[in-house]
Amino acid sequence: MPNAQCPMPHPLSHQVVDKLYQNHLYWSVHFHHEEGVIAEQLNLTVSLRGTRETRDNYQLFRLTGLLDAFSEPTFRKVLGGKIDEGPKHIILDLSQIDFVDSSGLGALVQLAKQAQNLTGTLQIVTNARVTQTVKLVRLEKFLSLQSNVEAALENIKSS
Repeated sequence: MPNAQCPMPHPLSHQVVDKLYQNHLYWSVHFHHEEGVIAEQLNLTVSLRGTRETRDNYQLFRLTGLLDAFSEPTFRKVLGGKIDEGPKHIILDLSQIDFVDSSGLGALVQLAKQAQNLTGTLQIVTNARVTQTVKLVRLEKFLSLQSNVEAALENIKSS
């Protein structure tokens, strides 16, 4: 993290700050009152944040911000590690994501393959921007896109 002695350009662009933070993961654990649910706060980069909830047979990641070339390496590393930890079914809620570029799409494909290799699934909850980007590069047949978390849960139950 930058400190008072570290000269920083002003004003800080998200790109400059992301380069400084992209190899760092800041997280804390928050306990919800709902039984069996632990939500970890995942501050992946300055421009990409999220939480992870672990249930009996799936993990739910809710992300906000930008999934781009600057946040992708940390995103892929952290989520890839969490997928390996289990449970094997993943719901990735990208409904609050502002932007996804080709690097972010590549990471989604890699995570989907990783989940499949573990005999799990990757369900992606999208918004109009994310859906449009996925369809633009014709990945909608490979990535399982869902309109909401409930639809993603139903898809996991039927698999």
